[in-house]
Amino acid sequence: MRLYPWSVALLFCLWNLQGLQAQILKPAKWQMSLSTTEVTVGDELELIFTATIDDKWYLYSSDFDPNLGPQVTEFSFTPHPSYQLLGGIRPINPQKKYDDIWEGEYTYFKKKGEFRQRVKILAENPKIEGTYSYQVCSDVDGKCIPFESDFSFKNIKAKPAKDTPKEENTKADTKAEEDEALTKDSLAAKQDTASDNMANTATTDSTNAQLAATDTLDPLQANPEQETNVALIYFIGLAFLAGFSALFTPCVFPMIPMTVSIFTKQSGTRAQGITKALVYGGSIVLIYTILGTLVAFFYGAGFNNWLSTHWLPNLFFFSLLVVFALSFLGMFELVLPASWVNQADAQADKGGYYGIFFMAFTLALVSFSCTAPIVGFILVMASKGEVIKPVLGMIAFSTAVALPFTLFALFPSWLNNLPKSGGWLNKVKVSLGLLELALALKFLSQADLVYGWHILPREIFLALWIVIFAVWGFYMLGAIRFPHDSSQAFVPVPQAIMGILILSFVVYLIPGMFGAPLRMLSGYLPPETTQEFNIANTGTAMYAGYTPKTQLPSDRLYVNLFKFPHNLKGFFDYEEGMAYARKVGKPVFIDFTGHGCANCREMEARVWSDPNVMRRLDEDYVLIALYVDDRTKLPEEAWYTSPNDQKVKKTIGAQNIDLQVRKFNNNAQPYYCLLDHNGQLLVRPVGYELNISKFNDFLDEGKAAFKQRMLAKK
Repeated sequence: MRLYPWSVALLFCLWNLQGLQAQILKPAKWQMSLSTTEVTVGDELELIFTATIDDKWYLYSSDFDPNLGPQVTEFSFTPHPSYQLLGGIRPINPQKKYDDIWEGEYTYFKKKGEFRQRVKILAENPKIEGTYSYQVCSDVDGKCIPFESDFSFKNIKAKPAKDTPKEENTKADTKAEEDEALTKDSLAAKQDTASDNMANTATTDSTNAQLAATDTLDPLQANPEQETNVALIYFIGLAFLAGFSALFTPCVFPMIPMTVSIFTKQSGTRAQGITKALVYGGSIVLIYTILGTLVAFFYGAGFNNWLSTHWLPNLFFFSLLVVFALSFLGMFELVLPASWVNQADAQADKGGYYGIFFMAFTLALVSFSCTAPIVGFILVMASKGEVIKPVLGMIAFSTAVALPFTLFALFPSWLNNLPKSGGWLNKVKVSLGLLELALALKFLSQADLVYGWHILPREIFLALWIVIFAVWGFYMLGAIRFPHDSSQAFVPVPQAIMGILILSFVVYLIPGMFGAPLRMLSGYLPPETTQEFNIANTGTAMYAGYTPKTQLPSDRLYVNLFKFPHNLKGFFDYEEGMAYARKVGKPVFIDFTGHGCANCREMEARVWSDPNVMRRLDEDYVLIALYVDDRTKLPEEAWYTSPNDQKVKKTIGAQNIDLQVRKFNNNAQPYYCLLDHNGQLLVRPVGYELNISKFNDFLDEGKAAFKQRMLAKK
């Protein structure tokens, strides 16, 4: 039986990687203490900041050039007349490392980090508060996460001094104090006094202060390390399948018998033949992996949000995939300079292991026009803020490419059963081109949603997909031909089945033009709220079996910018929604969401659309949706400086994500919080949860907790 391009549809699975949103991690836990319990007004003491760092993570220190690249750890103290800072913050024995990417030396901590600040107590009840910001990075996948939080040294009782010394304010005296403090600090850095002299535990989580009633509640946290591992394994498996698909392109498939024939003609023992075959396969893996490593270095880590939402990378990826698609369709060929290929081929003719490596290098160059679009697609999917992931993806991809070459070199007799190359290989190439053309639209849609261009609403996106997949289906049935296609007397049965399946997918898409939810594709399509044409004019409630009844004032803030799915009604401003909840006596459902959040769209399509969930949302709660990635600029009088990062928040999205971080110590989306009228959590928040029964339980528990609190007040 011949192998036909049905296998290339496996590449479609790669798009699921868009839905693998990383969970928010907190790999460093902070604790604050004092260097002594005996405090008298006029005394000097040390504030000790200790970070316990999870395994396989490291924390950047505070004593390297902040312009180097990584975020240094910074402490900002709120001035108060009850204390005086002596010198600056000092990291205790950090490690040093030179980084080729940043081209400079940085300092960091592993497992445990310690910072100390010397202060002079000037009053009996000193008030020492401030904020600190830091960045932690993973050794495993290169993920880097910045954090900000508040600290407060409270309940410090200083004994009154018998003879309070006169305050010295001259520059000379201040300099002498700092020099003396630095001398003492050098000695103190060699001692481990954090555990023996702990005198005061500071409040490090601002959520505890703002949500006093929820001190016993821990935010719902999945196992982030486990989820990361699962996502990575899933990605590696899909990259391997993409490599397997690349084998059936016209540039790679004919190379198999040609390359293996070279091995069969070489003299030597059977053991030497096996060794050469393994070296050849290993060289293919090495060459492609080097490509992945270089891309990882170029992209680095920590740019996930920018790459996901900014127009520049999204339009670049869109353009890149369109170029690849047009190449696959036969509009032009992506070829490297002939001199490169000829030089590599000349080295391959020299024989030996040196020649074997250049044979592999020649294969990579010759097959570039067919494998570059697939490799580029993998790297686009993997390079969003990742370092290790592109490398592992390329290892998996290249292993799939190298495996048949190695096996056929080991067992040349297998070549007799290999399908002959021919016109069907061009069908693989065209199929990949049409598929990449369809998937490229997702990047354009991402930028369109975030920036509100309104150039690719849901019905336009669907119309383009319907046409693209219809062309693919009719192409597989032989009704359409592209350049380089050979004449075909009849359509083979497997090819016809492939065409029927693709056209069936087109039929599934068509109702979406008239308002059907298309829940299977909810994470890929633009949200239903962007669709202007709806034959029922009732959103998707007609499919859910429930029609929302809540009516709200039409002059709500941002009602022209955002919409709730399924004709649900709610607010898009936190304060406005809370005020209305107090007025009507209902608890609050906060939806931290984003234009580019695929998991948010999937939750809305697969969970919110359930009639029982929709009824609870509509009847039991006041809904507030807060878009964290919206870039709409607010009037200047609405700007404020965040106590977290001391930055001015000028946009709707910036203020919403700042609220989520400050109030709930979380920055993941989707993130659902149930609150009472004081803004206090009723139950633990939940995130991406596709189990409808569990989500209903979450809503019921919040409603019951709200009733109990209301009864307790009476």
